[in-house]
Amino acid sequence: MGECWGEGTATFMILGNTCTRSCGFCNVKTGRPDEVDWKEPIKVAKSIQIMGIKHAVITSVDRDDLKDNGSILWRETIITIRRLNPGTTLETLIPDFKGDETSLDRIIDVEPEVISHNLETVRRLTKEVRIQAKYDRSLSVLKYLKDKGVKRTKSGIMLGLGEQREEVIESLEDLREVGVDVLTIGQYLQPSKKHLSVKSFIEPRVFDDYKKIGEDLGFRHVESGPLVRSSYKAQKHIT
Repeated sequence: MGECWGEGTATFMILGNTCTRSCGFCNVKTGRPDEVDWKEPIKVAKSIQIMGIKHAVITSVDRDDLKDNGSILWRETIITIRRLNPGTTLETLIPDFKGDETSLDRIIDVEPEVISHNLETVRRLTKEVRIQAKYDRSLSVLKYLKDKGVKRTKSGIMLGLGEQREEVIESLEDLREVGVDVLTIGQYLQPSKKHLSVKSFIEPRVFDDYKKIGEDLGFRHVESGPLVRSSYKAQKHIT
């Protein structure tokens, strides 16, 4: 699955289109995934080649059903993209892999330019918003990446789910404490009636305020606005 964002940038989702988790904000289908398609790395790499993509963002569903959490196919995808597209830079938006260090090492070892993992929301709302995820586990993943020498780590949160200002600031501080370099902050939008409802629409001036706070905390890049998503201006974040 691919999505083009212009300026030579596109996002590709690997490991199928069915997730083993059931986050309250996400419109990806939940259930029992299909078998892993080991031809997927070459399919993605060839798509990038045909489209002339200069910066690719690779993401995936969660594959808690797999012993390796899907990390082996992740690794093969990155290696294959590099082989066919040596001039293409990569951002990998990874799951938490249940915090498994061996799985994380497979991504670290192939050295994508950016490794991203989204915190998504504040601590208090995590259990509701990311039902099978854990706030501190996500922070631990991001810390592990930085401790292992990853040059650029990235994370993002959504607003409008009922969080309070002090909780948002706490999350920004937590992300900076574990060394995250790039931060995205955007407005949550309800994908369907069965998903979590929007509690509030955040004014642009509030996003500007959080951007200033993030910059003051020392993030290398902060993208903050109602339409910002994880891949927003992703090509800028490799510098």
